[in-house]
Amino acid sequence: MSQDTSQDASQDTSQTIAVRYYAAARELCGRDTDTLQVGGDGMTVDEALAALGQRHARFAPLAGRMRVAVDGTMASGTQRVHAGATIDVLPPLAGGAPEHAPLARVQEQPLSTDAALARVSHAGAGGIAIFVGTVRDHADGKPVERLDYEAHPDMAAREIEAIEREVMQAHEGCRVCIVHRTGQLAIGELAVVVAASAPHRAEAFDACRLAIEEVKKRVPIWKKEWHPSGEATWVNLAPK
Repeated sequence: MSQDTSQDASQDTSQTIAVRYYAAARELCGRDTDTLQVGGDGMTVDEALAALGQRHARFAPLAGRMRVAVDGTMASGTQRVHAGATIDVLPPLAGGAPEHAPLARVQEQPLSTDAALARVSHAGAGGIAIFVGTVRDHADGKPVERLDYEAHPDMAAREIEAIEREVMQAHEGCRVCIVHRTGQLAIGELAVVVAASAPHRAEAFDACRLAIEEVKKRVPIWKKEWHPSGEATWVNLAPK
């Protein structure tokens, strides 16, 4: 711990974010404060939590359950945090479950069904449905070698969050988590994970189906198919 403190003290504070841990978060990380180095564009709240999870092994599995305040104001996972800011890492409140904050995420890192499951699990969930979209080795009768996914950097996350909220409003007692991958994906890799929990299985199935259908219709994410010949085509733009 003393080594971490000396490293933190040597950092240029103009290029760092100050981190303060509270309650269980403090115990999981074994310290009261931390710092994160950032570039000129800063980082999102979700990226900050992920970075802290990489640094503190005990914190990592529960990072997704933490709430974050930026300079004293509660922040969403997609909010950007810039150098000079202070973030407070806050565990779930003891007085009961807070209103579920949808997790909107479009990421280049591999997806985890366990993380999505943990996000929607709660004591009142009698059923949880998970949809996993994977990269297959063919499309329209042609072999596929890999897929490239590209997303609008801001609109995709906002649209996913909107879909989560709409599905939860349509299904009482439901929680939804949608995570989509971007970048180059090999055959068999996970492209999208949707998890939905509800008091009963029928509502969980319905919510999961509605969520993925809305993702396919509305979220600005584009898919390019690469074939063994080296030919590549954007899906839905290929010549008929």
